[in-house]
Amino acid sequence: MAKYILIVNPFSGKKNGLQILKKLESIFENHNIELDTFITKRPGHAFQLANEKNLENYKGLLLIGGDGTFHELVNGMMMRDDKLQLPIGIIPGGTGNSFLLDLNITNPSQSIDKILSNKIRKIDILKTEFDNNVKYSINLVGWGMITDVGLTAEKFRWFGYTRYTIAAIVEILFKKPRTANLTIDGKSIDGKFMFVIACNSQHVGKGMKMAPKSKLDDGLMDVIIAEGNIPRLRLLKVLPKLFDGTHINEPEIKYFQCKKLLLDSKTNDNLNIDGEMIGTSPFGINILKQQIEIFG
Repeated sequence: MAKYILIVNPFSGKKNGLQILKKLESIFENHNIELDTFITKRPGHAFQLANEKNLENYKGLLLIGGDGTFHELVNGMMMRDDKLQLPIGIIPGGTGNSFLLDLNITNPSQSIDKILSNKIRKIDILKTEFDNNVKYSINLVGWGMITDVGLTAEKFRWFGYTRYTIAAIVEILFKKPRTANLTIDGKSIDGKFMFVIACNSQHVGKGMKMAPKSKLDDGLMDVIIAEGNIPRLRLLKVLPKLFDGTHINEPEIKYFQCKKLLLDSKTNDNLNIDGEMIGTSPFGINILKQQIEIFG
């Protein structure tokens, strides 16, 4: 009998993780699969389980949750003392589930099919270093307006996911370009920027195709830069294009594919790592090619 660890985040997305679990338990049972199930109780609990649980004798590490739960699991596993890794199965239960869009998975049944068929693939992750700390990212690392929008959106939580659109408009109106030095695979760029975002996946947020050229296993991160001199009206026109990826054709947007990114700014600006406000600039990012396995 195959045995898996299953971590359920009941707080992700519409908070229906436990309902999804009830629907799926019988499916696993019918396929002679034993689940060792854990319900997370607090932020960081999924990290702790992936980091400290004895993973021997398990075939995989499954989760019901969103990108944040996936982020915690990857960081917990990457920081294990024994370096042991298991394939990760992501069953969507979050708000955006943007990472899964790259795999064309939009519902739990599609994820279950991948797990039951044992379809495993290796994917890249981003290793971000700042202030003597290390975080691993499965989705994105953002600086500048990307982070400002996330912070402002928290003030409009009662609007649901619409709060991010509202926050983006607010940040455009208050337009705050920042001065920084970027080093992209050894090439230095100085200037003022609205935002810099390094992507591992094509999609970020709820369906925004931020990095349309990105591939999960090519050993490259996709870096998108918005110049600081872009006018407010231009920003408002470019914003909707994030959903179909055509923003990269605009002259104020620069697109790079690279293995290493360094950003040094005179101010200690917040970072957005997989949707969470973690760390500050300056920071460095390295791509870790095909570092982890997933069912997908």
